[in-house]
Amino acid sequence: MRSIFHYDSSVAFLGTWGRFQLIIFFLLCFTILPNGMGSFSFVFLTDTPRHRCRIPEANLSQEWHGYSEDCVDGWVYSTEIYQSTVVSQYDLVCGHRWKQPLTTTIFFLGVLGGSFISGVISDKFGRKPVLFTTIIIQAVFTLVQIAAPTWEVIGGTNCGSVGEILTGNARVVYSSTGVCLGFTLGYMMLPLFAYFIRTWEMLLVAIGVPGLICIPLWWVLPESPMWLLSQGRVMEAEAIVRKAAKMNRVVAPEKIFDDSKLQASEKRPVEHYTVSDLLRKRTPQLLYSQVLTANCHVCRFSMSICYYGLSLNTSQLHSDPYISCFLSAVVEVPAYLSCSLAIRYLPRRMAVLAVFLIMGVALFSIQLVPQSILGLAVALEMLGKFGATAGTSLLFAFTAELYPTSLRNTASGLCLMVSRTGSYIFFKYLSYITLGILAMLSILATLFLPESFGHPLPETLQHMQKRQRCDIVFFIFILHQLLSDTVQINTY
Repeated sequence: MRSIFHYDSSVAFLGTWGRFQLIIFFLLCFTILPNGMGSFSFVFLTDTPRHRCRIPEANLSQEWHGYSEDCVDGWVYSTEIYQSTVVSQYDLVCGHRWKQPLTTTIFFLGVLGGSFISGVISDKFGRKPVLFTTIIIQAVFTLVQIAAPTWEVIGGTNCGSVGEILTGNARVVYSSTGVCLGFTLGYMMLPLFAYFIRTWEMLLVAIGVPGLICIPLWWVLPESPMWLLSQGRVMEAEAIVRKAAKMNRVVAPEKIFDDSKLQASEKRPVEHYTVSDLLRKRTPQLLYSQVLTANCHVCRFSMSICYYGLSLNTSQLHSDPYISCFLSAVVEVPAYLSCSLAIRYLPRRMAVLAVFLIMGVALFSIQLVPQSILGLAVALEMLGKFGATAGTSLLFAFTAELYPTSLRNTASGLCLMVSRTGSYIFFKYLSYITLGILAMLSILATLFLPESFGHPLPETLQHMQKRQRCDIVFFIFILHQLLSDTVQINTY
């Protein structure tokens, strides 16, 4: 496989924000919109309307007289907010109430599997085919659910792949801000669609159609030149870059990719580690990374479970679920913008500690607000959502900066899988008090993470170990000083 070590320098003549990059940037952001709508569609699709037992007008059944069963003649659902939901369609109430969160859990487990599989197959078959295949799968299966004969068929898949077409600062902006804001815009559109479309079948149509609209972009978005180079398809990569140069009105060099540089970079020795090495292999070199991974898992698990717990509870917070969901989506915009500033100017541990503290205080405080002060409860929930959103984005960047090149993708992917698995299975059953406790406990795990702000990315395990040892020694010194001062004060 050919290296792409010199790709950015080879295409530097294109500039950073030319016409080509701007078009690609906004089109890629547009492909994220369906994910934002689909990820939280269960807020409305599986919400439970007010309901009561159906009481027959005459000739009451023997079961009614004997009180041996509940609602043997079915239920009557209020249409004040929804004309229909999956819950009212399939009577997922009372003894069948457990089926409603199960459908959500299955959906998110599909997200987990799709994210993992799409990353693996995109390395083999290319970024563009996998991106559009997952878009089509998501759109088609969203629409197919309309004809579901039973509640078990309700579910979906949601996965995607981000191209590597952009370079330099444009790639950083897209990865850190563009993806997030594209997702948030789709999230904000969901309650607007749901407000005007009150039946679950037609709402699924509205959610699925944007994915189909993305299909013509196949003829606009090119394959990743970086991936083409990694497959040895240099001529195809050069053709894409030359087209970009024409759009940006710059002159491309006669030979864009220098074969001598590519061949030289192929000879650079590269360390390879697997998930098994990271979790089970007991060597002095991997011990630090395993301890670090455990702390990262705690932080990512807590942050993810709080984010989805707050996001999927919006329909229960306010009497109008559309307003609650829209506010929950809108608050993500300043959260991502704040995160972008924090990544540039603040130490990573300080920023993560701040969001865990904000989130924990907000979650604990919600329980203390009287029901008569609904506005304060909503404000606290939005504050918690702000912290969870900013923290999720921060931890993505923080985790990647802690590991050396040979472990970075493996460790980041493992942390993502652990955090999502826990949040998808348990968020429906946890109270805000439990979420607040998780946030506060995660502060301790964060204290033992090494600081990465202002440091170059570690290239080897030895670099990572030196940084972590220095931070642990510093933390122990500070803890010793605090304990010593406490003892002196008590003695005095």
